[in-house]
Amino acid sequence: MGVAHLGIREAVLAMEGTQFPGKSYAETVLIPAYDNAKTTLIEPMLAIHKAHLIMLVEQSIIPKDDALKILSAIHHIDIENYQRSSYTGKYEDLFFAIEDQILREAGDLAGNLHIGRSRNDMGVAMYRIVLRDLLVSVLNAVSELQATLLTMSELHAETIMLGYTHTQPAQPTTLGHYFLAVYDTLSRDYQRLHSALHTCNHSPLGAAAITTSGFPINRERVSELLGFEGLVENSYDAIGGADYIAEIASALQVALLGLGRYTQDLLLWSTKEFGAIVVAEPYVQVSSIMPQKRNPVSCEHIRALASRGVGECQAILQMLHNTPFGDIVDTEDDLQPHLWSALRLASKLFHLFGCVVATMSVDKERLRERAVESYAVITELADTLVRSSNMGFRTAHSISGHVARLATIEGLKANEVGAEIVAQAAQDVIGRPLCITDEVVKQALDAVHFVHIRALPGGPAPREVLRMMEYRQTKLQQTCHAMEQFQQSIELKMSQLNLTPQTWNETLG
Repeated sequence: MGVAHLGIREAVLAMEGTQFPGKSYAETVLIPAYDNAKTTLIEPMLAIHKAHLIMLVEQSIIPKDDALKILSAIHHIDIENYQRSSYTGKYEDLFFAIEDQILREAGDLAGNLHIGRSRNDMGVAMYRIVLRDLLVSVLNAVSELQATLLTMSELHAETIMLGYTHTQPAQPTTLGHYFLAVYDTLSRDYQRLHSALHTCNHSPLGAAAITTSGFPINRERVSELLGFEGLVENSYDAIGGADYIAEIASALQVALLGLGRYTQDLLLWSTKEFGAIVVAEPYVQVSSIMPQKRNPVSCEHIRALASRGVGECQAILQMLHNTPFGDIVDTEDDLQPHLWSALRLASKLFHLFGCVVATMSVDKERLRERAVESYAVITELADTLVRSSNMGFRTAHSISGHVARLATIEGLKANEVGAEIVAQAAQDVIGRPLCITDEVVKQALDAVHFVHIRALPGGPAPREVLRMMEYRQTKLQQTCHAMEQFQQSIELKMSQLNLTPQTWNETLG
């Protein structure tokens, strides 16, 4: 080792210290990890301790009396005190700090709490418990928003408005039809997130470091005590698999991308030029200099924060990319907080978006007038010509397009077009006039008629919108009931692990 290297080594060690943990390592890695663990992981950690201990007694791996001493030591852990604490470097992390307290209170026998278990399977189990709870919160927020959308779809089943394609007026529809479209995309988001919840809610415990244990532990019993649906059976998969993380991040990313798109529509509709909606007072802010301003900043924040959530999900997937298939820190302390943050944020955003939608005012008359006057109804004129004049659709399409051009030149709105212009357009396109009445033309170019006759499954006709809404209401009630039962089951299981040592004595027989 050269003199120069010795010099820089001595200088770095003088600043960093010569014992674990080095100052930079503690500041960059260990302190943030400790702070996240003390607020998020400590309760799942203690629940896992208790569930594992019950199993060890039931399997006659440790005596009941020893278990009760360990339980008493666990019971004395002051969670709030740990949550107020700061990282000191005395222990590598929160796990070892708590383990040391249990050992000091219960003695050396407390070391048997770690029989058949590793930090590897225990850490993954803690993450899965936290993510399970956060996913439930997101799913409930999505369901809450869906309920709001169903109410709004019923209220606006006959609110005629223009539908847009390529940002240009396309065809008349209804606001209720739009809200149901958002509902349905959220339903698929719910399915993806629920599938991610099912994947997540399986226990890795008993996998130990990577190959299970020589002790006769009961993996299924620990899984049951903690409210998991079953095991991540293969022990290598249990500690090496990270697809449960990727599945959550991917499903959440898709949901937040959708939320950003719906929010963009609200921002457009709330502009003075568009004038379709007015965001309610609790969700707007005024300018510091322009007193006339009503800025719908709630929607801007939803859009920006949804993008932040998408970014966090993408960061998670990037952190997983090209990592080895096994136990690695890449999937642990540095990654998990991004997922917790994105899930917590998503719950709030779905709730806020629902509040904005439920309280906004809609200018029904302006939307209707815009649709009635627009040539977005011209498709129905082409359809009418096919039905009434026995011509091919392409020919009818050409005549109808020419009608729109002629009427525009004359400064006519769609609801002002009569049979005379249609006849002229036909003469220009096919060389002969058509025998069609003003009444037929007026009906064909009526936006309300356009919407009402589109009553095929999924169409915008009010009766079809109401049918879809009622069907979805029933399905949503079933979904919410199933989630409520799932939550109650988890809460019951976890509450049973919060008993006193005296009650544990009865539980263990």
